[in-house]
Amino acid sequence: MKKAIVLGGSRGIGKAISEALKSLDIHVIATSKADIDTSNLESVRKFSNEHTGVDILVLNTGGPPVIDFKKISENDWNHFHNQLFVGFCTMLQEISINDNGYIFVITSNVIKEPNSKLIISSAYRAAFSSVFKILSKEFAKKDISCINIAPGPINTDRTRELINNVNEFTETLPMKRLGKPEEIGNFVKSIVGNNIKYLSGVVINFDGANSNFVY
Repeated sequence: MKKAIVLGGSRGIGKAISEALKSLDIHVIATSKADIDTSNLESVRKFSNEHTGVDILVLNTGGPPVIDFKKISENDWNHFHNQLFVGFCTMLQEISINDNGYIFVITSNVIKEPNSKLIISSAYRAAFSSVFKILSKEFAKKDISCINIAPGPINTDRTRELINNVNEFTETLPMKRLGKPEEIGNFVKSIVGNNIKYLSGVVINFDGANSNFVY
């Protein structure tokens, strides 16, 4: 039986991905912060060394709160530098991905359209996306596909934390609704279930045509 690890797999997008992969008869380890805290590198190393030989890895973690740029502290920068960037890098250094596997990272549309309310997230998610793109070429040698999923407005607790009036906001969206976590889960399921391998080193904009960029 194939094994998958889904970070942040107990809620939101991570939970939807976990449930979708389970439907493929894959053994899924859906983690919470109690299992692995990507802001704590010792936690990352310990977890990675205990869960080697994985077929599907989903890198997923919550984002920082809205903080005005001038109020971002040194501790804020350092904490989220680990949580959103170094923690993921460390995990990819430490954990063993089986040949013919998959690595997904859940980032955000802020990697292409930086958001003034989410400066920390915009910076560090974009930074890891660059590393992930570079590493995709190395992983390709083992037929391991690397896919960066960049969600826009999805119906999660995180979105509701960031938006004051969700009903008004959805009226401004092209599809007049938030995306469903299950849509992302089913996308991951379709990639894995159909053994699609040549789609790698890419960013998938999962935003219901809400973004303005072309690439």
